[in-house]
Amino acid sequence: MFWPITLLGLLIGWLLASIPGALLGGLLGQVLDRRLGLDSWASLRERLAGKSALKGNELLFFLLGRLAKSGGRVSPAHIQAAREEMRRQGLDASGQQRAIAAFNRGKASGDGLRVTLQRLRGQREEGRRLIQACWRMARAQGSMGAREHELVLLWGKWLGWNAAEVAALDQGAARRNEAPAGRGGAYEQALQLLGVRQDSDPQLIKRAYRRLLSKHHPDKQAGAGASPAQVREATERTRELHSAYALIRERRGFR
Repeated sequence: MFWPITLLGLLIGWLLASIPGALLGGLLGQVLDRRLGLDSWASLRERLAGKSALKGNELLFFLLGRLAKSGGRVSPAHIQAAREEMRRQGLDASGQQRAIAAFNRGKASGDGLRVTLQRLRGQREEGRRLIQACWRMARAQGSMGAREHELVLLWGKWLGWNAAEVAALDQGAARRNEAPAGRGGAYEQALQLLGVRQDSDPQLIKRAYRRLLSKHHPDKQAGAGASPAQVREATERTRELHSAYALIRERRGFR
């Protein structure tokens, strides 16, 4: 994207304090803007604030801190949910300290994140991990506020997921049968999870289920050198696939 006056160009030109300096700043700024992926003032603020350095579990707990604070107050339920997430991710003492620091940073600031999350587009498993953890935090107090729901959908969009895909990862809704269409909503989520349609042939549904089961089986992940946290994630994913396939078989009436 070409900007007549770039973000860094303006800053550099201001520092040089002259018309030739502004022109030189504009040229340098265009190069740096493209190299750094800056396309708005928000992305520049995010760079300056250091959020672009967030990744892995630090990014995860930053998001969780932001969600916990979005309702105005971090409750004991939010803190407990964060502790459970640390256990789920298999963090050691050092990892827990970094997670706590990231959680507190998330509580203190809600700016940016768009550029950071957009860089993860295409990393579907990482996106799934982040979105599912965010849904768990959003439901930490038993019910979900409108702002929390809005944030998870927005972050999912930045990660490259559409609203239906993000909603399908809300395991709390599936367990409580809270989808707008009731039981039908859970069925729609099951179809999306397996990547099939309502009118798909039973044999095609079986093949899709077996292919996904083979891909995500925890034993296969462990054999490939996955971390304990990744094996736990694969175990959870496998459980979701079993439940989705059982629901589809029940609804469609095949074995």
